[in-house]
Amino acid sequence: MLKMKADLKQAFDGLELNSAQYIHLIAQIEDRVFADRQQYLGDPDSHTLPVDKLLDDAYLAQRADDVKAYELPGAAPVKPGLGEAAPEKAQTTHFSVVDKWGNAVSNTTTLDGEFGSGVVVDGADFLLNDAMDDFVTKPAAVYAVGGSGASGADLNSVLPGRRPLSSMTPTIVLKDNKVSLVIGPPGGSRILTSIFQVMTDLYDFNMTPADALAAMRFHHQLLPQKTIYFEPYRPIGGELAAQLQAMGYALEGQSFDGDVQMIRIDGTTPEPASDPRGIGVSRVIP
Repeated sequence: MLKMKADLKQAFDGLELNSAQYIHLIAQIEDRVFADRQQYLGDPDSHTLPVDKLLDDAYLAQRADDVKAYELPGAAPVKPGLGEAAPEKAQTTHFSVVDKWGNAVSNTTTLDGEFGSGVVVDGADFLLNDAMDDFVTKPAAVYAVGGSGASGADLNSVLPGRRPLSSMTPTIVLKDNKVSLVIGPPGGSRILTSIFQVMTDLYDFNMTPADALAAMRFHHQLLPQKTIYFEPYRPIGGELAAQLQAMGYALEGQSFDGDVQMIRIDGTTPEPASDPRGIGVSRVIP
């Protein structure tokens, strides 16, 4: 997403953050990312995944070139690009840590559903997750994780010993080989779009960590087509909603707000920030 947005710099120049045209362009980027995700990603222990091809600058420039500034959403189906073969539950936790020596941890852990599988490990007293529902039970069909419209390919079907495809994306950003940002959220498939938007707000719009977290976020993925999800914290309404609907989008509210936890390093000064949508807290401990 970050590389495609950089390739589309000219199209984004002068656009107001979260304006209708800005959201439209981001949605088209997300369409292409989720199309590739559902076709090419799965358990790396079970498959050889084309990660280098998917991150290749020339390939991403080609994908970005397909984004049309004024094309109606869904006018042509978005397909995986290599030429080869929805809102989710909120029971996920993320924490970000940086110490005075510059060591950093970005950690996301999840039970998946509430209380996970409901099975407690004897003698250890912790719950097992129910992440089996992240597999595709009908290959090449749409699957519904907590009502998600994300879809999956054969390489995310159920097999013994295979791990299901996850959206967890604990992230550490380096600048001059030093930790510059530690970030991550819960949110199922919204994790990808949440991190992307917060990082864009930080670096493209020069927001403070607190302002970047408080800015409106939205979610769009390949399926369901032409649907923009908005959050309770900053819902899409009024003129913006009318403009997006006029462009052909359906707007749908989601119950989950997201809860990004991050630390930006300004020189040697840590700037921790917790999402105002959640109950997370940030502290600097001398």
